[in-house]
Formats: sequence, C-alpha cells, structure tokens
Amino acid sequence: MLLRAAVTALICLLSLTSVIFVARLYRRDNASSSEWIPSFSAKHIEPCPDNLDWLLPLDLTYPIKYARRDILVNPATGVERLPVTKHDRTLFPDFQSVDLTDNAKVQLKNCRDPLTLDVPEAAKRPVDASHIIFGISTTLTRLDESIPSLLRWLPNTQAQLFVIAIEDDDVPEDSEDRFHPADSKAMSDLQSRMRNLGLDVTIVNPLSTHHSFSQRYFSLVHVMWEHRQPMTQWISLIDDDTFFLSMPSLVERLSDFDPNKQYYVGALSEDWWSVSRYGLMAFGGAGIFVSIALAEIVNAKYKDCQERSHTSAGDIRLRECISWHTSTKLTNILDLHQIDIHKDLSGLYESGRLPLSLHHWKDGGPDGKGYPLHTMHLVADICGDCFLQRWQFGSDMLLVNGFSIATYPKGGVKRLDLAKMEETWDHPSIVEGSVNVNGVDHSLGPTRPQLDLEQEKIQYRLLDSKTVDGAVRQIYFRKGADGDQDTVLELMWRNQVEHEPEPQEH
Repeated sequence: MLLRAAVTALICLLSLTSVIFVARLYRRDNASSSEWIPSFSAKHIEPCPDNLDWLLPLDLTYPIKYARRDILVNPATGVERLPVTKHDRTLFPDFQSVDLTDNAKVQLKNCRDPLTLDVPEAAKRPVDASHIIFGISTTLTRLDESIPSLLRWLPNTQAQLFVIAIEDDDVPEDSEDRFHPADSKAMSDLQSRMRNLGLDVTIVNPLSTHHSFSQRYFSLVHVMWEHRQPMTQWISLIDDDTFFLSMPSLVERLSDFDPNKQYYVGALSEDWWSVSRYGLMAFGGAGIFVSIALAEIVNAKYKDCQERSHTSAGDIRLRECISWHTSTKLTNILDLHQIDIHKDLSGLYESGRLPLSLHHWKDGGPDGKGYPLHTMHLVADICGDCFLQRWQFGSDMLLVNGFSIATYPKGGVKRLDLAKMEETWDHPSIVEGSVNVNGVDHSLGPTRPQLDLEQEKIQYRLLDSKTVDGAVRQIYFRKGADGDQDTVLELMWRNQVEHEPEPQEH
C-alpha cells in the first residue's frame, strides 16, 4: 500500500514538472505564458490593502470617496503610442466612502485585479546625449530649486551642463556692476552636491561684472564653445525651468539635422502676439539648439554681438547675432514649448501629445501653484514615454497619465474631437488684422472650445505622486461640489516583469 502511494506521488510530481517545462518552452517561443501556467515566483499584489496611512500626510477632509487600481506595464513589440488607446471596460471599481479620522485601517469592499497596459517595447530605452552641452544663466538659489526637475531628465545621459550663476541682480541703478556675484564657496558646495546626485554640472562666474542678464545669457555660447569636446555637436541654451520630458525623443529629433551645417533650432512662442512683436525667433524657455557649425561662427563674432546688441532679452541677442552674421533661419519644432499661455493649461497637458520640452511650469495653473513636473513625470520610470499618454476606459473616462482623469457625463468621450486641443487657457492678446483669431493656431491648433467643468467634464487632477517599493503611486483628486464628499483615485503603476518574471535559461 505504501509502495503504491509512493509511486502515485512520484508520477504526479513528474507530470507537474512536465507541464511546467512545456509551458515555459511555449512561453519562450510565443512570448505568452498566461494561457498555460502562472510563474510561481511572481510577487503577489493585494488589490484590497487594509491600511491607507499614506493618505494621512495629504491633509484631506474626511470622509472621502475612494477607489484604486493596480496597473501592470507591459512593454510589447509592435505597440505604438496612439493619440488615445481604448479599453472597453471601466478602470475603477465603485467608489467607497472612507474615513481615516481615527484609524487608517480600512476594509475595502470594491476591488479589482491588476490591469495590464501595453506600452511601446522601447519606451525605457537608454540614451547617449554626450554630443549636447546645455547652458543656463540663473541665480544660485533658483539653480538649487531646480535640482528636482533637472534630476528627472539630465542624469545618465552623458550630457554636460554649464551654469553661469550669480547671487542676485538687485543692485542700485547707478552701480557699475550689474549683479551681486555668488559666493565662491556656495558655488563649489552646490556644484559638488549636484555632481554627487549624478548631474554633470559646472558652475562658473559671469565673464564680466558689467554684464546684464541678456549679456550673461548670450555669453553661454562662448562658455560652451570653450568647453566643447570632440564629440560635441550641439550647444543648447535653456532656462532653469526648462523641462525635457523624453531625452531619447529629443536626441532622436536632433538626429534629423546635420550638426556640421548651420542650424538654429527652437520654437516660436505659442502666443501669436509675442511672435508678431519679437519675430521669427527661438524663444529661450523652450530650449534653443545651435549646431556646432553655427556655434563656431557665433563664437567668432561674440565680441561684436555683445557690443552691438542693446536688447534686454538673451534669446533676442542670440537671434540678432545669427541674423547679422549668417543667413541661417529658425528651424521651428512644434514639440518644444515656451508656454506663453496662462492659467489652466489642461488642454495642452490633456492633448495626448508628448512635448519635447515644457517651460514656465513652476507658475500658473488654475490655482496659481504651477505644475510640479518633477513629480508628475515619475511614472516615466515605470513606462518610459507613457507620460501624458491617453487611455479611454469605457465610454466616458479618459486617463491622461500623470495629469488627470476625466469623465464626460453628457454624451461620453465619443462627442469630443480628441484630435483638437481644448482651449482651457486664458485667451491671448489679439493681433489686429490677423487671421490667427485665437492666437495659437500656428502652434497649438487645431483647437476646440473649453468644456464646462462639472457639467460637461468632471476632472480629477493629479494631487501627488511618489515612488513606493519600485512602483509609482499616483493620487488624483477632485474637490466635492455642493456639499458632496471629496474624491481620491489611486493608481499604482508597476513593472509587469517584477510580478511575472521571465523564466531563467539553464
């Protein structure tokens, strides 16, 4: 009897081993194992956590309406980032009222298993930007404040950054000096701290104590030229609040141009009034890229351009120098953004487009607190270029990753022309006689009228985002209207490979 039982157990064990072996062979050949057998080493995801203590620092008013979902990111071959990716099913379970006033322990009743979303396979590709030198002119204080945003795009790219830094420019009008110089020790300490964080930055003093802001900005060309390397192809002038959303995409875009030819690459302002006033020039906050061939000429004419120009704007001084000494015209890239539109920029962020750069994000917004791109962008650590990507769930919900979730109660998403950008910002100044009637057709068009919030569009804006054990937690928030409870929606973005590992080769 015991012998028969042992033989039976051995046969069962051999059968199970055979199933696993065949399943894993199938997975290697067909890149899918979900039809066969789950990986035994996969980490368990609890869709119904019983502790929401991470909500406490957000200073919410309880009770709140709450729902959550885990998202597994699957980099898949052949998947492209579309203007909107549609899913028939809804994203969240039903809301549940939660009160953490006395206890962060909860019993969630409405939970769903993790949702897998496919993203382009190369979404998290590495990048080599060693052929680009960036330059900023700013104060030590503003540079220090910019570290969190710089850490989102500059490290691990091999790109260099040179900063002309001062203490401030609050000097008497009759002073010969145009600014207060930065303390040398403070400069050295900040440079060391930034380098320890992985930023290849060099902080230098202005070339002259008599230089105005525009002269200091223009002198970046000379500083970067003097520090060029054999591999340098581009020098780039940016502001301390210029944010590049995808360095791989930026490098890929610049590869369209031969740096051994004279190229002046940048973007016009989104505001047609500004373009009409200042001309067809690259506006500095969007990022200006000067090919090494053109930089050589500008540097050779550096002294003449510094003395000849009398503008108070550094990007205009650069444009003047290029126009005086070359026939090079602006190569306008629409995906670089100066952001000269104001207040609520939801229409831009919710457009489904992936900008190469954004500017003026520290200011504006419907509440005047700006857009914290350094936290909004955290989800890119999980899914690469999926930041600001749009997914539609069911008939009436749009997720704009890292910015908002919105529902459309009157007719759903199908009534929207999602190829057009919603005009949520304050209307720009009108240029008399211009056919560019809304002031942004040349840059943001085509556009569509703004929807009525709470009536035609219910918007949950990103309140916070944090990295948690290798995942990224996003919190979307909507203030309750007419005495209704506030709403919190949680998305936890995870790498699928961490929860369903590929089999190891033996």
